[in-house]
Amino acid sequence: MSTANTATDTLRTTQDTTHSTVTWRLMPLLLICYLFAHLDRINIGFAKIQMSADLHFSNTVYGFGAGLFFVAYALFGVPSNLALDRFGPRRWIASLMVVWGILSASMLFVDDAIEFYVLRFLLGVAEAGFFPGILVFLNRWYPARRRAQVTALFAIAVPMAGVIGGPLSGGILEAFQDLGGLRGWQWMFLIEGAPVVLLGLVVLKCLPDTFEGVSWLTDAQKTQLRQQLHSEEQRKAITSFSGILRDSQVWVLVAVYFAVMLAVNTLAFWMPSLIHGAGIGSDGKVGLLSAVPYLAGCFFMIACGRSSDRNRERRWHLLVPLLMSATGIAIAGLLPQNLMLVMIGLIIAGMGASAALPMFWQLPPAFLSNSTQAAGIALISSFGSIASFLAPYLIGWMRDNTQSASLALYVLAAFIALGAVLVLRTQAAIVNPQ
Repeated sequence: MSTANTATDTLRTTQDTTHSTVTWRLMPLLLICYLFAHLDRINIGFAKIQMSADLHFSNTVYGFGAGLFFVAYALFGVPSNLALDRFGPRRWIASLMVVWGILSASMLFVDDAIEFYVLRFLLGVAEAGFFPGILVFLNRWYPARRRAQVTALFAIAVPMAGVIGGPLSGGILEAFQDLGGLRGWQWMFLIEGAPVVLLGLVVLKCLPDTFEGVSWLTDAQKTQLRQQLHSEEQRKAITSFSGILRDSQVWVLVAVYFAVMLAVNTLAFWMPSLIHGAGIGSDGKVGLLSAVPYLAGCFFMIACGRSSDRNRERRWHLLVPLLMSATGIAIAGLLPQNLMLVMIGLIIAGMGASAALPMFWQLPPAFLSNSTQAAGIALISSFGSIASFLAPYLIGWMRDNTQSASLALYVLAAFIALGAVLVLRTQAAIVNPQ
């Protein structure tokens, strides 16, 4: 074997070791945090039946309140990510988690629509900087060719929140009903919100701000990471905040992310209701069946992330999952009383939506320099949150006015398919890792 080949093999081994060390040190904590973040975001979907009956909420009221979270998310995403750069990831993310844990648990005190709207809005303010902030954080620890599988590993918390949260939420709703004078949905918000406060304190103690200050990487590993990230930085076109706003590619990414969030949140907020509408009356059974599409999504998103990194290809690994989401959502709307058809549609949609989320976030860092990532990623995330408001509200309004969610599902599927086509507007030479 030549000296050059030996050196290449040694470098690759060192890079693999560094990657493995960083992943084992960071990902378990980040994954648990995001699991609770998404659970506290979507548990309103499991509470809907009981909560709406107790508080006399219409589908429109529920959809508007569920969507208000994302209005706040859109308004406060950029300021929150800029604050992360100012105060450091450790302190800022810990602060956000403590606040949103308190707010999520406080949902048990909701007594009318106004209180529901206010708490959902404030919860959106608190969570606005978490997901885009973690993406910026990960981009400063991993080179581009490693990010798809790492982002998929982190984002697996989204379907895992469904896998765990479905049975957990359904079980709490049934087992804790009227215990201690509280309804099942009140216990659910308390039990799923309070642990986040403790997790925030763990983040404050354990999460490092940068790889430069950790003791568990050698100087050689830090130098290697520094060189890889610096090399990538030289190829990025957007280097200022004004450049973010002027670059047409950013607005294409906003439109694509709009489609991704339509897919994710149609499932997150309406899957329990769609399953219930197909003839399942038990909250516990609804929770168990809701876990199935998310479980399929867990396996598919990890496979998709690995395939994308192995083949160094990004666009088709995003386009295909988006088309799967559109197809599955449309199938779920065909015969809403047919449980088998609804479940087939939801499983296909769940696989597609789960994979589309981490795959999308491989695209923006290809354009955004290190100095503009916090603002750029937050801007894209914020605009995409408009879709997160639209999905639950549109379905709620349609159900109240047509007694069926099918038309809304078809409209959402069409928008998601359009977003899939727009993926091809990005340049493969730029978004695919070198």
